[in-house]
Amino acid sequence: MTERGLEGRTVLLTGATGGLGSAIAARLVADGAEVVLTDVDEAACAELAGRIGGRTRTAALDVAAEEQWERLAAATGRLDGLVNNAGIGSLGTVADESRRRWDDVVAVDQLGTWLGMKYCGPVIERSGGGSIVNIGSVLGTTGGLGNSFSYAAAKGAVRSMTLNAALHWADRGVRVNAVVPGFIGTAQLLGRYEGTDRHREMLAHTPMGRLGRPEEVAAAVAFLLSAEAGYTTGSELLVDGGWSAR
Repeated sequence: MTERGLEGRTVLLTGATGGLGSAIAARLVADGAEVVLTDVDEAACAELAGRIGGRTRTAALDVAAEEQWERLAAATGRLDGLVNNAGIGSLGTVADESRRRWDDVVAVDQLGTWLGMKYCGPVIERSGGGSIVNIGSVLGTTGGLGNSFSYAAAKGAVRSMTLNAALHWADRGVRVNAVVPGFIGTAQLLGRYEGTDRHREMLAHTPMGRLGRPEEVAAAVAFLLSAEAGYTTGSELLVDGGWSAR
């Protein structure tokens, strides 16, 4: 048995092919779970499945499309866990964010998280119970760097939705928690910002003085999915290098 004991469990993961998603997928497979890898590009999911091995299935999923969630949840069969990881961002401020970008960010980060819980939560309940893990952000719990306004709004909503859903399912066997990362050094982030003023600002505001590693977020997700977190619901597990403690 592996450390976290996810053998025999099936977990659906959204946004699987990004830097954070692929690290989560690899950790869950290593811990014995069967992982349903979803993203808008199913071919990319299949490529990821080949890289990480283990027991996986793949499906195309636009998390903002309700009919796709409905079909996928109906076809999945037994489900023990859901990780709402899919997300997009924006650097727009309260003054200069565009309505179009706001709508896009909220559709993926907020609406997509709700739809995942709406359609997968009942499946988990019928399967005998399990765990939902929503991926939040320190930008949804603090003022951040004073930009990324639409992203902060959406992730703030993820925070309150997590608490509300935890109460809804508290006596029905479905735990709902959030992992709240700070700035994580994915290939995408480093490729865009490494060496820039924004990168230096991220480091300056992180008490530990470094970016997080995707594997550190994946470990937190694996814990909340496991039986070791069996008395934990409605919680936020901060993986932020001390950002929120400032």
